[in-house]
Amino acid sequence: MARQGDIIGYTRQEADNLALPPSGWIKPLYWKFIKASLAYASRLSDGIKLGMTMGFDSGSSLDYVYRNEPSGTSKLGRFLDYIYLQSIGWRGIRQRKTHLEELLKLAINQLHEQNKPVDIVDIAAGHGRYILETISQIANKPNSVLLRDYSDINIQDGQALIEEKGLTDIARFEKGDAFNREQLAQLSPQPTLAVVSGLYELFSDNQLLRESLSGLADSIAEGGYLIYTNQPWHPQLEFIARALTSHRDGQPWIMRRRTQLEMDQLVADVGFKKITMRIDQWGIFTVSLAQRIK
Repeated sequence: MARQGDIIGYTRQEADNLALPPSGWIKPLYWKFIKASLAYASRLSDGIKLGMTMGFDSGSSLDYVYRNEPSGTSKLGRFLDYIYLQSIGWRGIRQRKTHLEELLKLAINQLHEQNKPVDIVDIAAGHGRYILETISQIANKPNSVLLRDYSDINIQDGQALIEEKGLTDIARFEKGDAFNREQLAQLSPQPTLAVVSGLYELFSDNQLLRESLSGLADSIAEGGYLIYTNQPWHPQLEFIARALTSHRDGQPWIMRRRTQLEMDQLVADVGFKKITMRIDQWGIFTVSLAQRIK
């Protein structure tokens, strides 16, 4: 039943309800006021301005949240930016980054201990900051790091970050579709460690995930690893849906939560065995490590 969570179930109903206009007459006025307040704040806060321009779920916004350096046009703007960056969702995102880095190091160490090559791919890397910062910290560098994204802006900024970190000899960015099974099945070099972070949460359709995960299963040999994230809960779902815009042509950012069981089943169905998981103290974001099996 969990595998059909995108078709039937309470998270499907929840997302459908968020797609409807708010009921009554007070709620529409409230959300209109909130959106107007954000529009005003975007003139002062660099983070809110970036979200309004690029989408609050964009790679550029995520990288800004990771950096966590309040910026604005004035002291008030910097204060508003600080408040924005301290929202519980963004604090959870930064904790997710910490957990990603932890499991990246764990998987890399496992591959080294098994005398296997370390060839990393991130299929929707944004700017690739968490992987590049992790690689910069470790002594045993991977053979290769392939960062992929659909966005030309992310690729441009990510390539600049590779150069800033001095990793041009092993890391590169390329444009790619994270849901194209054929593309993923033909990745070169063949990855031994794949990362999918913050992507699947943005798409409700499980068939998209099956295509993506199947492509990674086709590409990763037995014994290789997959790191994936999930969002089983979020305290600001309605605020996000009613007030924030996504990277998809400014459409509302409506998310369907997946139970951890639903996400884990989708991963298991294509031939990965879950090994361990991390979750933040609020229960918002999980990061899981799985291994490719026969």
